[in-house]
Amino acid sequence: MRKVLFAVTLLLVATTLASAADIRGSYIEARNADVYVAQCFANSEAGLTGDLAVMAWKIDQGSYNSVDLSGLGVVAVVKAKTTLGDPFHSPYPAKAVLIVDERANAAQSQALQGFAHKMAGDLVQTVTRVATAPISFNFHGNMHAGIAQMTAGSYARIETRELRDGDAVCHNAFTYYQPLTKLDHSMPVHTVNNTYSGEGLNHSWSSPEKNSAFVGTFNVESDQVSFSSTPIGQSGPKPALRPCTI
Repeated sequence: MRKVLFAVTLLLVATTLASAADIRGSYIEARNADVYVAQCFANSEAGLTGDLAVMAWKIDQGSYNSVDLSGLGVVAVVKAKTTLGDPFHSPYPAKAVLIVDERANAAQSQALQGFAHKMAGDLVQTVTRVATAPISFNFHGNMHAGIAQMTAGSYARIETRELRDGDAVCHNAFTYYQPLTKLDHSMPVHTVNNTYSGEGLNHSWSSPEKNSAFVGTFNVESDQVSFSSTPIGQSGPKPALRPCTI
């Protein structure tokens, strides 16, 4: 009898773990201001640029609201009030366009939008348009190499490479801004191409050749997907100002 009860208990535990399955995948983000930059340069750009971003999630495996999203992608294109990550000024109100993978059925489309809302938080609180497009990602089998591409139809494109010596004007550059979404691993990379062309934001842009992108991975429980309460793009207090050396 005890063996039967033990077996039933194990089955219940396994079922519970399965119901709290993770959503796992890869992420790429690009902005119109450097994220890997010396503090003096970042301060000089604050309020002038850095209010635009493309955020893209590739879901390798997992479900949201009991809808399987494995293999699908979703993109959020954001226009904020001011520089994303500025510790002294709020980026809100912000508005966004969502681009949903054209392979998604109706239920998956709704789930992808819900997932993007949870992961991007208030950045996508006001969605002005939802578009569908073929979404493709290519991390070339090694995200740590920094070489990646994301294309969302004719609307948005990000292309990156690794950071190299000489990419930053100042030798005291560091990861000044953090990613705009919850990730379990991320690294700054150099933006080769960052474009958006579409309706909904009253803005189209091309912002290439900046140290303005991140690649990373996410792994969150499907019933606990939520954006960090940390201010957008920030991980905590800034280190003391380091003099720029060119």
